[in-house]
Amino acid sequence: MIAGMGVLYDYFAAASDANAAATVDLDGGPGGALPVSPELRAAIAAGDRDALTRLLRPRVRLSEHGLQVLSVKGIDPVVQMGTLEELLTGVSTDVIFARPRSGLVVAVRDEGERLVLSLNDELQRALIAQPPDRLAAVAVPWLATEEFGGQADAPTLAAFLHELARLAGDALNRNHRLYCWVCV
Repeated sequence: MIAGMGVLYDYFAAASDANAAATVDLDGGPGGALPVSPELRAAIAAGDRDALTRLLRPRVRLSEHGLQVLSVKGIDPVVQMGTLEELLTGVSTDVIFARPRSGLVVAVRDEGERLVLSLNDELQRALIAQPPDRLAAVAVPWLATEEFGGQADAPTLAAFLHELARLAGDALNRNHRLYCWVCV
């Protein structure tokens, strides 16, 4: 599982910065309310840790707002995504963080408690270009970075990467870019 300091992240795609910015005021962000399935309720009631782990893995879903969203805690769109981009492309984080869309704030509310940030187009392309086994393999060195601080596991990160790559591919097919809504 991925733990975090209570910061919520919704990764999503939008046709433009203006469209992405409009999500900052959506109730619950782009992801809206997280639905609780009957399977999840049963796993909670039974205390079934294996089922909980499987059911709580990050997945792309269609939100109540009509957006494809990948909701997660503990994976920030700037530092951790920059490190991921470095692992996938071999480009240094100094270069990555200097790119104009790296963590570009497209919307901000409540003195920064809610933000919408852009992700690099290069990261989107790198995710799409990776075969599934490469995404699973990169989860291990990504997990070893200090930003995770032992608060995640490789299978969950690999699942997240596969889902993020799926979101990236769907976005590219619609001529959309990737963004992240952040709620502190």
